[in-house]
Amino acid sequence: MVVGQLQDFEHLVAGQTLAALEHLLACQCQYVHRCLRHPDVLLRSANLNSVQGSVPGVQLHKPDVVDAATTLLDNYGIADLSMRRLAKELNVSPGALYWHFANKQQLLGAVADRILGNVDEVSADWRDRIAAICAQLRDALLSHTDGAELVSASFAAGQSEVMAQILAWLTDAATAAGVDSGHAAVAARTVLYYVLGFTADEQSRLQWDAAGVDLPDEQSVLGADPSRRFGFGVQLLIDGIAARRTSPV
Repeated sequence: MVVGQLQDFEHLVAGQTLAALEHLLACQCQYVHRCLRHPDVLLRSANLNSVQGSVPGVQLHKPDVVDAATTLLDNYGIADLSMRRLAKELNVSPGALYWHFANKQQLLGAVADRILGNVDEVSADWRDRIAAICAQLRDALLSHTDGAELVSASFAAGQSEVMAQILAWLTDAATAAGVDSGHAAVAARTVLYYVLGFTADEQSRLQWDAAGVDLPDEQSVLGADPSRRFGFGVQLLIDGIAARRTSPV
């Protein structure tokens, strides 16, 4: 902000009288001195310019950004979910978004948490807990365009708080199954990788089907029962976790 003010000063000095230049310099020095002694002045100025965006009197809130980003994802897919495109949809400058999110990774993490908002912890036997959490996670991912791809990226970058919580729930379930503490988290991650991978593949096939591509029966989701296949895979993982109780790593 101070740099910007000084740059503006450079444009003003051309063609000015000595007295006018002295006055301009004094004003600029007063502004810099005030900002250094009172940083809140600079913060309020930045807040006014970046958070309000392009529409005077309209303040941009973090939930509004996440709502718009989720809508953009659903309508156009993850490829078009850019900070510039989102700023255009909100009618603000791109800089306004960085007031709420330091980078795109943080934004995607917030969208991932929005997608996973209905995934809840389950109170049941460890087998049923794993199966129920996996089913909820798959349903949440399928409810949004490219949901699996976005959540996978956010999980890999460590930006999704909800995915971290789901990992903790699955780790607790693996521990309850008798998996030793050194491998319970590995078992939980293996389950998550299966759900994310299966659902990403499922969404890709759904998109090909929606586009009218003539896929072989074994490739299309229209002629199969993906829920049954998904459940079979989850059961294989559950059986494998149960086997670790008697077979040391």
